[in-house]
Amino acid sequence: MKQPSGMFFIVVNKNINDMRAIWSGAIGFGLVNIPIRIFSATEESTLDLHMLDKHDHAGIRYARINKDTGEEVAWKDIVKGFLINDKYVVLDEDDYEKASPKKSKLIEIEEFTDEASIDPMYYETPYYLEPSKGGEHAYALLREALKKTGRVALGRYVMRTKENFCMLRPEDNMLLLVKLRFPEEIRSHADLSIPSATTTVKPAELKMAISLINQLTPKKFNIAKYKDTYDAELMKLIKEKAKGKTIAQPKFKIVKNKSKDLMAQLKESLETKKTTTTRHKKAS
Repeated sequence: MKQPSGMFFIVVNKNINDMRAIWSGAIGFGLVNIPIRIFSATEESTLDLHMLDKHDHAGIRYARINKDTGEEVAWKDIVKGFLINDKYVVLDEDDYEKASPKKSKLIEIEEFTDEASIDPMYYETPYYLEPSKGGEHAYALLREALKKTGRVALGRYVMRTKENFCMLRPEDNMLLLVKLRFPEEIRSHADLSIPSATTTVKPAELKMAISLINQLTPKKFNIAKYKDTYDAELMKLIKEKAKGKTIAQPKFKIVKNKSKDLMAQLKESLETKKTTTTRHKKAS
């Protein structure tokens, strides 16, 4: 396919292997092609818990049952269809590409913008872009151009029968592809009972709240200190149960502040934090 001048897009292949690169293709930067491979940037960190029958601890499997015959259907015999006038229109793999051949093969970048103009609510899934052999120089060029301009690229593409919205931006020494939500996928909060912007906030309360925020703001933020500790705690419980020990149910109750005075609560919060900070300094 001929690339029109002034357009920016990523060429992708449809074959996917979750354990390796999920796409192999190229970024189109004007008339420059940058061969790349795309990798998932995230992974699950939860314990691998199995579903069991509580009576004999036998494993549970899911079956695909034909609702008319009651018999199990093999994956190879399953197709997808859309109901129109009480009849299903069945689609095969080629139909998805026929609907939009261009979007099925290209992640076409439609415009560039400042990243700050995109609300984090739209962010969904990040992917790493790695240059394939021969694409290193052009890859670095695009990366540095985006860094220099402070811009990100926006585009759309079709994958797995669904159109996706995405952002391409530099991240350290790589290019990152971030899948975005479409605006229509963001729910309206109009029906929620949210305090209006005209809700009265007393200056003294605001000053105290800002003091608490400043007290909880470190000189240098380090996101690496945030770790999933629940799995470790759950694993400890699992090992105890494996030894035949009975685990007592710990009691925890959210204690409501006795004072309804917001200023008093804020003041108590500041004093509690100061006491905790002092103890930590003495301990160190």
